[in-house]
Amino acid sequence: MHKKTKILLCSVGISLMLGGCSGMNSANNNQESEKSKETQAAPSEESLISVQDYTGEGYALPYGKETDKIADESLDEIEEAAIEFFKEKYKTDVTVHNVVGAKDGATVFVESKGEPHFYTYAVVPIDELEKKVMTEKIWADQFQVENAIKGGLYHMIFNEEFQQLDDYLETIAAEGQVTGKTKDALQNVGGHGYMTPYYFIALTSKEEAIKPVYDLYISNPDESTENLRNAYEEGSFNPENFKINIQLFMADKQAEPSEEIFNQITKELEEMDSIPKGTYSFSLNDNFIDKQSSEGAKDNSLKRGFPDYIIKE
Repeated sequence: MHKKTKILLCSVGISLMLGGCSGMNSANNNQESEKSKETQAAPSEESLISVQDYTGEGYALPYGKETDKIADESLDEIEEAAIEFFKEKYKTDVTVHNVVGAKDGATVFVESKGEPHFYTYAVVPIDELEKKVMTEKIWADQFQVENAIKGGLYHMIFNEEFQQLDDYLETIAAEGQVTGKTKDALQNVGGHGYMTPYYFIALTSKEEAIKPVYDLYISNPDESTENLRNAYEEGSFNPENFKINIQLFMADKQAEPSEEIFNQITKELEEMDSIPKGTYSFSLNDNFIDKQSSEGAKDNSLKRGFPDYIIKE
């Protein structure tokens, strides 16, 4: 890796996050998803790190050692290809935060500039024998990128509702007992659509209400927020297809997940009627996060989720 920090894509983390979105990926049967499987890492037993200190450093992927070196020598070429790819195919300007070696390729983590805001990634194939990066064959999982953009569009057109949620979670964190992931971690190994330190958005393949908004954005990226909001098909919305996954950590390194705090936040989420419609899950972890997978969930984590989600209709 390269350029910013030495981090490799560990799709364990990505997969676990997507695990909260069961049934969402009808596109996983396509060729690109087959390629994606090649970049998956085996579960790691790396040591834990405080979530406040985690920047994504330590993310690891099997079989990426050699491609990592090759990618290192072509960083500028890879970055240029990724920026051009997202601009041409998704009409979106992106910033490249991280480039990492993986099996048969390099994974490129990007963040959109401006709105809609989202994180995602693409893959540049690498020929190890020829020691050559094939930027002309850069690809990305279409379903994941489209859903990343759709999540950003949701946040964009329902800004007031999301602001209520953001304000609430920031107020909770400001009290000092819980915290979220760092911005560096989101940028370097996030890659999962609209994300904040405290939650990420996920859509299932059945979510139809946002589709005309997405189509309008792709046809005209400069379309006004008002027109994008008008394109939204309220009647097609099903909260089961739109998930907001909240994950907090204890701020104290010595603290176990607090049932009192967990129950308080769960109750307040249940009672709030001004936050976005959708299906909410909530996890409260201890202070530590797995370096390789970026996962904070452990046996001692407290969770409100399947089959008892908090539904906002």
